Amino acid sequence: MASGRLSVVVTRRLPDVVETRLMELFDVKLRSDDTPMSREELAEAMREADVLIPTLNDRIDNGLIGQAGPQLRLIANYGAGVDHIDVATARQRGIQVTNTPGVLTDDTADMAMALILAVTRRIPEGLAAMQGGNWDGWAPTSFLGGRVAGRRLGILGMGRIGQAVARRARAFGMQVHYHNRNRLRAEIEDGLEATYWESLDQMVARMDVLSINCPHTPSTFHLMNARRLKLMKPSAVIVNTSRGEVIDENALTRQLKAGQLAGAGLDVYEHGSQANPDLRSMPNVVMLPHMGSATVEGRVEMGQKVMLNVKTFADGHRPPDLVLQALD
Repeated sequence: MASGRLSVVVTRRLPDVVETRLMELFDVKLRSDDTPMSREELAEAMREADVLIPTLNDRIDNGLIGQAGPQLRLIANYGAGVDHIDVATARQRGIQVTNTPGVLTDDTADMAMALILAVTRRIPEGLAAMQGGNWDGWAPTSFLGGRVAGRRLGILGMGRIGQAVARRARAFGMQVHYHNRNRLRAEIEDGLEATYWESLDQMVARMDVLSINCPHTPSTFHLMNARRLKLMKPSAVIVNTSRGEVIDENALTRQLKAGQLAGAGLDVYEHGSQANPDLRSMPNVVMLPHMGSATVEGRVEMGQKVMLNVKTFADGHRPPDLVLQALD
């Protein structure tokens, strides 16, 4: 801090307006290209910086935190999820961790609804036929999908995003059901016209569509395992805009290949960008490259949250989005 300003390292390219403002406020080292940092580059950044601004691609484990310099006092994550950061070890080392909750609620809920429609109405199949020049004209039995109105939607995880999905689903005439670690307050539940299921097993066995909206934690890893996936109706559809690790991807692939699930809409994958290759060839599987938060407005608002957290920290106050512990 020779210049009197915090030394900040950003691990990925951010929207121009965010990078410009960061340079105005802090002594910032920006990423010149949009590739993830190597582990060695992350370790060097943590040895030099007062503040690290990582993204979900950067695994900040206890080994890296152990290499951090004594001046590193804040990891201001660009994103809501912090399962890639060893929050407990960071706190033991006196390093605060912040995130950007709330700003991507509507964007992610929009994408969940888009995937529900895409799978049930076979939109990608129609798109492929048109783009490939393989459409010979309308026919009474071609590209038959299913009506979403009246279908039972089960929401796994009824936080901000789950509730936003519920509001959208009700507008489409779907029946909303949910399983959550804690039941919602009666007034919220009534407002969403949502039915609570204490038993996840019983809920998934009765749903037409299942939307995954819970975070990845040790308790939610493979929450949708092979046994639970087999409980779902063969006519059911599963959609995931949360974290890929919540679903056993290999078990899901087997269910789909066996015709024991009608389809899947996936924006996230268990092993990051390395999705099960068998999923790519299935016409009833809609796969997106983690686009749930990919709006200009959302990404800029994430940056604004990061800057507010860093500026508040620099002023000697508690950052507003301080993560006290990893979710469990």
